[in-house]
Order: sequence, then C-alpha cells, then structure tokens
Amino acid sequence: MSHYPSLAKDARLEELFKRFPRGVAPLIALHDQVLRDDNSPLCLGDRELIAAFVSGLNACKFCFGAHKLMARAFGVEEKLIDDLIIDEQTAEIPAKYRPLFAYLRKLTLSPAKVTANDMKAALKAGWTEEAIYDAALICALFSFMNRVLDGAGIEPKPLFENPSDEDLKTRSTGTYGEWAKNANLIK
Repeated sequence: MSHYPSLAKDARLEELFKRFPRGVAPLIALHDQVLRDDNSPLCLGDRELIAAFVSGLNACKFCFGAHKLMARAFGVEEKLIDDLIIDEQTAEIPAKYRPLFAYLRKLTLSPAKVTANDMKAALKAGWTEEAIYDAALICALFSFMNRVLDGAGIEPKPLFENPSDEDLKTRSTGTYGEWAKNANLIK
C-alpha cells in the first residue's frame, strides 16, 4: 500500500515514477547499463539472479518478485533463487558461485564487514575483477531500489506470482529503457 498521500493506495512503480520524475531517466539508464549491457562478464541470467538475491535479502517484495521473474525469464530456476537466499553455501550452484554470493550477502547485509579476503575468495574461484565489480554495482543498485520502493510502500504486481510462458518470454526481450518509454516515464 502506497505511503504517499498523493498516490493511490494501490499505486505501482509507474505511478511512483510519474509522480516523482526527478532522477528516473538516469536511474533507468543505469539499470540498462548494469543489467543489459553486452560488455558485462556476467550473463543476463546471473545479473537478474543477483538482483533477485539482493532484493530477497533486503525483503523487498516488489524487486524480489520482479527480478525473480526476470531471472526465470533468462532460465534461472525459481528454487535456486529461494535456496540462495536461505544459504548460498548449501544451494545447488556451481562451487564457483559460492564465494561470489557470500560476498554479495555480506555487501548487502553488513557492507562495513567486507574485507579483501572476500574479494580474494571470489577471485580464487575464477571470477574476474570486472565480474565482481559488476556484481557489486547490481548489489548497490538494488539496495537503492529496495529502499525507494519499500519507502514508498509499492507492492508487487500480481503478475510476479503466476507469470505465463508468454510473460516470461516478453520479459527476456527488450531493455528497461524501452519499458520506461512505453510506460511514458522517459522520452
């Protein structure tokens, strides 16, 4: 339920961004840069998985639902996302992923406790500095988005709970900028 008196109680992200447009265009551009850019060493599914993971740790229902849906659209199993949030050390993921997601858990929940050893573990597992940096950018972006949406009281869309195959297919194409233009959020 929206916390802003000027918005409807059931306002969605689009209404929030229309009501408060300052910063929306660069924010959408940042989403595209870190989640859709072809130059990232992380695949699209991994990037959406990180967005869902961070949002799940932060208990942001909207972003968790949205990016869980997006990760599924890129072939990530829903159970894996849920298992990672419980414990990345026991989730059924390749061993290479464990130190990266341990780093992201710490960066999300207690960032001041991140140490060089966390970085060394991810590097030793085979991640490049560029991949770890991109993962950290996604972590930071979704920690930010989680607070904006939770602070506004924006609830998840019903679509997030039970998407059709067509919904998943639609989500795996296009960019956030295209979505924002179609929603008349940016020009």
